[in-house]
Amino acid sequence: MKAVILAGGLGTRLRPVTGEHPKPMVPLLGRPMMEYIVDRLRDSGFTQICAALHYRAGEIMAHFGDGRRFGVSMEYRIETENLGTAGSVKNCRDFVGGEDFLIISGDAACDFALEKLMRAHRDKGAAVTIALSEESLPLRYGLAVTDGEGRIRSFIEKPEWPRVVTDLVNTGIYVVSPSVLERIPEGVCDFGKDLFPMLLKEGAPLYGQVMEGYWRDIGTPQDYYRCCADALDGKLRLTPGEAFRRPAPEPVTDSEEEGVVLCCGCVDRARLMGTLSELMLELGADYGDGIRLSGKNYELHISPSAVNSAVRIAVKSPDAELAKALCLSAKEVAEKLNM
Repeated sequence: MKAVILAGGLGTRLRPVTGEHPKPMVPLLGRPMMEYIVDRLRDSGFTQICAALHYRAGEIMAHFGDGRRFGVSMEYRIETENLGTAGSVKNCRDFVGGEDFLIISGDAACDFALEKLMRAHRDKGAAVTIALSEESLPLRYGLAVTDGEGRIRSFIEKPEWPRVVTDLVNTGIYVVSPSVLERIPEGVCDFGKDLFPMLLKEGAPLYGQVMEGYWRDIGTPQDYYRCCADALDGKLRLTPGEAFRRPAPEPVTDSEEEGVVLCCGCVDRARLMGTLSELMLELGADYGDGIRLSGKNYELHISPSAVNSAVRIAVKSPDAELAKALCLSAKEVAEKLNM
């Protein structure tokens, strides 16, 4: 089976974490996010993959190559200008050929059984089947209203509470029949804003399939930290990088606290701690002594240093890569705040 990975976005909101790297290459437990997407596709039977690229395409191509070391076949299509999500997929139509195919973002975390989505699509003879996820706080997402047969009757884009009539979120994971590509106009076109409303108006068979498992769009530093915490707690099922599969190292000790300790210098420690507190608030962090966040496999402590202009990040776990990622993010935030 074939799949298209959308991996061309700039990821502006995630720059405090990614720096100048493309968003699909943001590290999660020692591996780029997009590696987990490729793993998930392969394990679900999608072994022919085309990545739609734009920003820093060479970095992604150099990492994945022809895909053989990941157990898949990889191809690439590079946009010279932004085409939108649907336009990016149309740019891959020579790869798709005449068969149903799957579309997935290269910067979202999920452990769905994607073969079930393909099976549901074929069983219903759908033009498009959208993977839906149940979300208790759906305000940041596009929602899909379905009938008793799973057919989509309406889309609601990022509603406020008075317009929330469902908890089913559009995850941006689709199975699409090749005939749909002919309905995508030239130029910039997005699935959610342009193509799906048009198909719905025309009466095309669009279906939603509620998926079991974990899904999170990694659009902001807050989403990224939540995903890291969920992966460490086992809520997101994935195979971490080698550094996270080795036995825990001996703790490193400094004068204040044991753990893996990193310091990042900044001018305004209190302001930086305020920014980090906002990011960690929804994770259930404790603020009695800096920022403390505990999970099944780790304890994270972020605090302003008492002896110099720095923020200290200590992790009591084998997960030094998480501490390094947080430290790099803190440095990025500090630079932006002090500009």
